[in-house]
Amino acid sequence: MERKKRILTGDRPTGRLHIGHYFGSLQKRVEMQNSGLYDPYILVADVQALTDNFNNPDKVRKNVREVVMDYLSVGIDPEKSTIFIQSIVTLATGTSRIWKHF
Repeated sequence: MERKKRILTGDRPTGRLHIGHYFGSLQKRVEMQNSGLYDPYILVADVQALTDNFNNPDKVRKNVREVVMDYLSVGIDPEKSTIFIQSIVTLATGTSRIWKHF
């Protein structure tokens, strides 16, 4: 049995996703998850979104939920794809702090 290829992709939650996101990447993500060839990890990059929305964290927080709902509505299946929020993965946040000092 051949191992699935692991993919990491995602979006910054700075607003609701739109038709450009659908044709630009979401449609392809659904195809890849359904092909059975890939092990997709989909990141909601809320920490990264704070870099230019630092004064408006409530906007980012609200949009995390909206982006996840958009993922589900286009067919991203949590049984086939791992959806995760960057700020919840403490190892990722801590590692980024370490690397920024090098």
